Amino acid sequence: MTRIDIFSGFLGAGKTTLIKKLIKEAYHGEKLVLIENEFGDIGIDGAFLQESGIQISEINSGCICCSLVGDFGRALQQVIREFSPERILIEPSGVGKLSDVIAAVKKETSETVQLGSFTTVVDATSCDIYMSSFGEFYENQIDTASCIVLSRTDEMTDEEIHDVVAMLRSHNDSATIITTPWDKLTGVQMQEAIEQTQTLARELAALQHEAAHHHHHHHDHDHAHEHHHDHDHEAHDEDCGCHHPHDHDEHDHDEHEHPHHHEHADGHECDDPDCGCHHHHHHGHDADEVFTSWGRETTKKFTQDEIKSILVALDDKAQYGMVLRAKGVVEGEDGSWLHFDHVPGEADVRTGCANVTGRVCVIGSKINEAAIAALFGV
Repeated sequence: MTRIDIFSGFLGAGKTTLIKKLIKEAYHGEKLVLIENEFGDIGIDGAFLQESGIQISEINSGCICCSLVGDFGRALQQVIREFSPERILIEPSGVGKLSDVIAAVKKETSETVQLGSFTTVVDATSCDIYMSSFGEFYENQIDTASCIVLSRTDEMTDEEIHDVVAMLRSHNDSATIITTPWDKLTGVQMQEAIEQTQTLARELAALQHEAAHHHHHHHDHDHAHEHHHDHDHEAHDEDCGCHHPHDHDEHDHDEHEHPHHHEHADGHECDDPDCGCHHHHHHGHDADEVFTSWGRETTKKFTQDEIKSILVALDDKAQYGMVLRAKGVVEGEDGSWLHFDHVPGEADVRTGCANVTGRVCVIGSKINEAAIAALFGV
């Protein structure tokens, strides 16, 4: 099987730098082909566009750098036949439409060729200028992306980053957005965000699973639960506590709220790991025993004392409902990343590795979502 991932971005946004980071830190060991459909110099290892056909040059990590001209589909199939790659990375022209590239790749998909992610790299410092100056060519790359990676956020204030995210959300309310400076993230973390293998919906479903089993055990029920929530955290250092990006079907424009309010008919319990819905655990319980999941992404920075105070406050059932579990990772005001975990009467706050963006998850019964959002200030 060959997976095709597309990396778009306006001129100078940093997509070649991102691809290099992924090749070095995330894709090692894979048989890769990099295709650059660009006029002029090729960004990696000096391969140049030829008048026709494909130019091949060996680059680091055993990857193959290809420059395609002419019939894109024919050239792509030739690359697949000749090299049988596990993964193809396509870096289209910085002024091209991402939707056109996606459409061209879809025509070539088959049982053995799969379209994976389509990522747009955005220079956060120039986003508003480019949006107003280049219109549909720039907006198309934003609108179509499954993941948006912001570059140069280390040169911006928190308020400026917030405004850029809000602008992007007005065009694309479903893409994963990476806001953390790249030097604070590993290539593997960025790959997981791009491929959305670690999703907020899965995290919320996992917490619901824990809450349901805790509730189930507490009431001494004998029947078994079966949950189909995939956990991919084993690939990380257990001490890291990394929280990974959310599923791109569950977004809100403002700071990314994930209330998960849809209910299935006839009390049916959904076992879709990406659903993130309320799970009504009837199992002999009353109908009002419903576990509610709430999640939000945020670029807001906190102090460790602020997080500790928030977690203590969550024990106030009258104000916030019955919070069974709270978990998250947010950026600290001192530049560190704070990982926290809370169960009633007990809270843990520690420093850990950076995440692609801040994230907060809360699970409980009859929780007051508006009050919780206000408590976190998001």
